[in-house]
Amino acid sequence: MTGMTSSARPLLNRRLAEFGTTIFAEMSALALRTGSINLGQGFPDTDGPEEVREAAVRALRDGRGNQYPPGPGVPELRTAIAEHQERRYRLSYDPDAEVLVTAGATEAIAAALLALVEPGDEVVALEPYYDSYAACIAMAGGTRVPVTLRPYDHSFRLDLDELRAAVTDRTRLLLINTPHNPTGTVLTREELTAIAELAVERDLLVITDEVYEHLVFDEAEHLPLAGFPGMRERTVSIGSAGKTFSFTGWKVGWITSTPELVSAVRSAKQFLTYVSSGPFQYAVAEALRLPDSYFADFRADMLAKRDLLAGGLAEAGFEVFRPAGTYFVTTDIRPLGESDGFAFCRALPERAGVVAIPNAVFYDHREAGAPFVRFAFCKQTAVLEEAVKRLKSLTG
Repeated sequence: MTGMTSSARPLLNRRLAEFGTTIFAEMSALALRTGSINLGQGFPDTDGPEEVREAAVRALRDGRGNQYPPGPGVPELRTAIAEHQERRYRLSYDPDAEVLVTAGATEAIAAALLALVEPGDEVVALEPYYDSYAACIAMAGGTRVPVTLRPYDHSFRLDLDELRAAVTDRTRLLLINTPHNPTGTVLTREELTAIAELAVERDLLVITDEVYEHLVFDEAEHLPLAGFPGMRERTVSIGSAGKTFSFTGWKVGWITSTPELVSAVRSAKQFLTYVSSGPFQYAVAEALRLPDSYFADFRADMLAKRDLLAGGLAEAGFEVFRPAGTYFVTTDIRPLGESDGFAFCRALPERAGVVAIPNAVFYDHREAGAPFVRFAFCKQTAVLEEAVKRLKSLTG
């Protein structure tokens, strides 16, 4: 019988059974089907700097990267990453031994978890978390232990006592994300100091996802955890070009860490993509050397867009958690008389012609995330203005 299997066992590996199609694919398809404005998935609707795009074209034409690039990444990019860490954070890394280029931050997370986690190890992660964290912990055979960021005073805060209590003798590593997607929280110096002290005291490894490092607003400051006492030797720091330079399709990410940790992660990464993004690596090397004015202008543009969307959402009746970082804004739908984020987001395209993401998909404790909905503001100003106009229909 064609199409039948000889076993009743499910085809999908049981570790991945709980992970169906990502919510991003579902909601982006819904946006296309209904002609709605897609403020769900976090990708810009315009390309990044023209000189960076031209650098990629130049690399293609010059034959740089059209064949397999070196396993750790092209030397030009590894050097630029090391220079970036030194210039911005005074963190010194050897580009030959302490930098590894990956297929975006998503592969960096996967490779790090597959390399460092064994079945039975516990991984403590801040909840809500980006959906690939849970899937990668599962693929590594680890057990995820969520510590929930809770709403407090118009933002989401980490309970340090709860974090400490989550660590057991089985805890292998902490998975930290700051600036934090989806809540927009940026961990403070005091919070990061406490995390560092806990990691040193309990001899934990830390993976820190810092892909929104250049998108911090108001008084917030991005502080790499690797710069705290005792953390340089136990932290795998993850960065990405996609969010900072608005070329998300290029999939160029990286890790910086010790030679031992980089070697471990590379051992897993070589059997995932092996290598990727050849010509784009040369372009990102040039992008990382753009003048400080580029990063300041990029942040100012996103800040204006944050304020436009956050203001419009508040006028439409949402409770708004104005983010200190990232390009997402989380809202509470209960003031609108709603409490189920999934139902709200699935109905929103028909009601208002806008697509958003229910935050509950980022939680193990679904009930904790049920009333929260995330909107992306990395879109053209005119698109955000139209979205704000449409959302006002929710309150008549």
